[in-house]
Amino acid sequence: MEQGWEQMKDSLQRCERCGLCRTRTQAVWGVGNPRTKVLLIGEAPGRMEDEQGEPFVGRSGQLLDKMLAVVDLDRKKNIYITNIVKCRPPENRDPSPEEIAACLDYLREQTRILSPKIIVCLGRVSATRIIDPAFKVTQEHGRWVEKGGIHMMGTFHPAALLRSPANKPAALEDFLGLRDKIRQLCPEVYEL
Repeated sequence: MEQGWEQMKDSLQRCERCGLCRTRTQAVWGVGNPRTKVLLIGEAPGRMEDEQGEPFVGRSGQLLDKMLAVVDLDRKKNIYITNIVKCRPPENRDPSPEEIAACLDYLREQTRILSPKIIVCLGRVSATRIIDPAFKVTQEHGRWVEKGGIHMMGTFHPAALLRSPANKPAALEDFLGLRDKIRQLCPEVYEL
């Protein structure tokens, strides 16, 4: 799937690799600065994301934006945000393994083009697919691992934080750790 960024975005809107194409309003590619070295990956679009075509635009997105702002990160300026699955699963259910597999080429190509130094997995679904199939967010959040020269960390999904606000301080610590990792590996992100 060696394509350019814009060609991939266009082909995603016509994608019929899985049944989610029949229920989506639009596929959600991602948002942010494609020159960054920091990639955040969630699981799948929700209702508002499906309507607006941008990841994390609802209440969980507002919380994510606030947490990012604490560490001087901004979705429009110096990071890139996407999801493993590009179309909304009905009723916001977890994406199936087949739906994840159908979208992985898009995520691989996004990652190849972005060439991030840091990946942050937002929630269990992305962390178990990208970091470790046995990843437990409540136990392993904030821990860094390196794979293929990319430093990766899993943290709480913002929607989970809305349901369990007691985990917000731990998530904030994860974002402070992200800031430290950016300063260590790619401080130029703060100059974008």
